[in-house]
Amino acid sequence: MRANSLALRLFLSATLWTVAIVFVTGFVLSTLYQQAVERSFDRRLGVYLRTLVAEVAAPEEADQRSPQALGEPLFDLPLSGWYWQVTKLGAKPEVRSSRSLWDGGLPHLADMDVPTDADGVRKSYVAGPEDQRLRLIERNVDLGEDGRYLVAVAGDSQEIDEETRNFNRTLMVTLGTLIVVLLLTTVFQVRFGLAPLKRISESLADIRAGRAERLEGEFPVEIAPLARETNGLIEANREIVERARTHVGNLAHALKTPLSVMVNEATARAADPLAQKVLEQADIMRDQVARHLERARLAARMTVIGTVTDVGPVVSALARTMEKIHHQRGIAIDVEAPADVTFQGEQPDLEEMAGNLVDNACKWAQSRVSIEVIPETADGKKMLRIVVDDDGPGLTAAQREQVTRRGRRLDETKPGSGLGLSIVVELAGLYGGSVTLGSAPIGGLRAELVLPAV
Repeated sequence: MRANSLALRLFLSATLWTVAIVFVTGFVLSTLYQQAVERSFDRRLGVYLRTLVAEVAAPEEADQRSPQALGEPLFDLPLSGWYWQVTKLGAKPEVRSSRSLWDGGLPHLADMDVPTDADGVRKSYVAGPEDQRLRLIERNVDLGEDGRYLVAVAGDSQEIDEETRNFNRTLMVTLGTLIVVLLLTTVFQVRFGLAPLKRISESLADIRAGRAERLEGEFPVEIAPLARETNGLIEANREIVERARTHVGNLAHALKTPLSVMVNEATARAADPLAQKVLEQADIMRDQVARHLERARLAARMTVIGTVTDVGPVVSALARTMEKIHHQRGIAIDVEAPADVTFQGEQPDLEEMAGNLVDNACKWAQSRVSIEVIPETADGKKMLRIVVDDDGPGLTAAQREQVTRRGRRLDETKPGSGLGLSIVVELAGLYGGSVTLGSAPIGGLRAELVLPAV
C-alpha cells in the first residue's frame, strides 16, 4: 500500500513538472516564433518604406514629389489591407496615398508617442480602414528646403496571425505528443523502478506474518544495501531474543538453589520467630522472582518478528486435555473455532493464556464449558477474541476485579496459586490485548481474551 502511494506521488509530481515544463517551453517557442514572423513582416514593409523614401527624395520639383510604383498590386486594390501614405508636414499638411486607401488615411505613430528604433523607424499595430488590424511602420524624412515628410507603409497583420496560429497548432500537436510520450516513460520508470521497493514491502509483510524469515531474491545495486541491512537487523533481533532467553534461564537456575537452601534451613527451625520471618520473605522473593522472570521471558518473546500460531488446533487440544483432567466431574467442553484464525505470537504464550482461562472455567463449572474463537477488526487492525463461558456460580463485579490481582484467590479449597489470571492479564497486555470478565449466558463466568491476529 505504501509502495503504491509512493509510486502515485512520484507519478503525479513527474506529471505536474512535465506539463509545467512543456507549457513554459510551448509559450516561449510561440512567443519567439511570433517575434520572428513580425521581424520578417517588418523587413518586407521596410523594403517598401525605403523605396518610398527614395522616390520622395528624388530630384524633382517639390510639388511633384510622389511615389510612382512599388511593384505590389495590392497597393492599387481598394481596401486590400496594404497601404502607403506620404504626408508633407507643415502648416497645411499635404497627403498622398495609395489607391488602396481609397478615401481613408493611416494614423501617425508620431502622434501616438511610439518610440523610434536605431534606424529612426517607428513600428506598431494600428486599426486601419474597415477596422483592419494593420502592422504599420513609418519614418520621418527631412529634405531641408524641400520640406519634411512622414512616410508610412502598412500591411494586413492577418498574415502574421495566420502564420502564428498555424505554428501554434503544429506546436500543440507536437508538444501534446511529447507529453504523452514523457508520461508513458514516467509510468514505465515509476512502475518498474519502484518494483524492488514493492517487493521488499511485500517480503517484510510476509516476515511479519510469519510466512518468511528473511528477505530473499536478487535486488538492484541501489536497493541491495537496504535488503542486506534489513536481513542483518532481523538476525540481530533473533540473537538478542535468544540471549535474553538464555539469561532468563540462567538467572532462574541461579536463584532457585539459594532460595531452596534458605527455605530448608528456615523450615528446620520452624519454632524460631526468625525462621518464620525468613520463610515469609522467601515466599515473597519466590513470588517476585517468578513474576519478573516471567515478564522478562514474555518481553523477549514479544521481540520476535514474524511468529504466528493457528488458534483452532491450540484451543481444540486444550479442550481435549481439560476434558481428560476433569473427566471424573463429567465436564463437557464445546469448541467453536474457525480454521483460518491465527494469533500473532508464539504458541506457548497462547497455550498459557487460553489454558489458564479454560482451566479456571473447568474448576468452577457444574457440567459445561464453552469456548468460542471470533475474528474481528478494531481500528483497522485484525484481532481475535477467545470467549470462555462456564455454567458455574459466576462472580460479582467486585469479585471479578479482585481475582485479576496477583495471588488473590476467592476459594482456598480450589487448587492453584492465584497467579493464573494475573499472568494472563500481563501477557495479554504485552501483546497489546486485554482480558475482561463478565456474566456468561449459560449462567456462570465469561472470560474474554482479545489478542492481535494476522
